[in-house]
Amino acid sequence: MTKPMRFEILRLDDVDGSATDRVIADAETVRELVQDAARTGERLLIRPCPTV
Repeated sequence: MTKPMRFEILRLDDVDGSATDRVIADAETVRELVQDAARTGERLLIRPCPTV
């Protein structure tokens, strides 16, 4: 059985680029967050979450 891919999403501060929030999410949730960020101009850093 294959585990769904998970991603770490960091919301970035507009001024200095530091991470202000961290979320672990599946691909569908990432898609929704990216669409929301595109609408609002929010900056995100998205990277694969290591599997355990």
